[in-house]
Amino acid sequence: MDDTPQTGAAPGLATDHLMQSIPIEISVSVGRARPLVRDLLNMAENTVLPLDRRIEDPVELFIGERLIARGELQEVAGGEPGQLAVRLTEVASDKGDLA
Repeated sequence: MDDTPQTGAAPGLATDHLMQSIPIEISVSVGRARPLVRDLLNMAENTVLPLDRRIEDPVELFIGERLIARGELQEVAGGEPGQLAVRLTEVASDKGDLA
């Protein structure tokens, strides 16, 4: 006898719904720095570390190592002052067309 709970839904439907409510972490990359080791060893509070991007350049959104979108940094409207958000300008398709 099958002890699987019967929900009345099509097989996989309950699993799909459960999967959709699992939180994931998205990382937003604003740029990279490539300092020399000696510069890293001399870093202190208030050191400025230049990045390889300009302030108006798009940021990149990643899940793990996979690029999923690009966007622009914005301040959250109606949120706490200074709270950041990202307005998406490009979203990868299933084919992973963002390179």
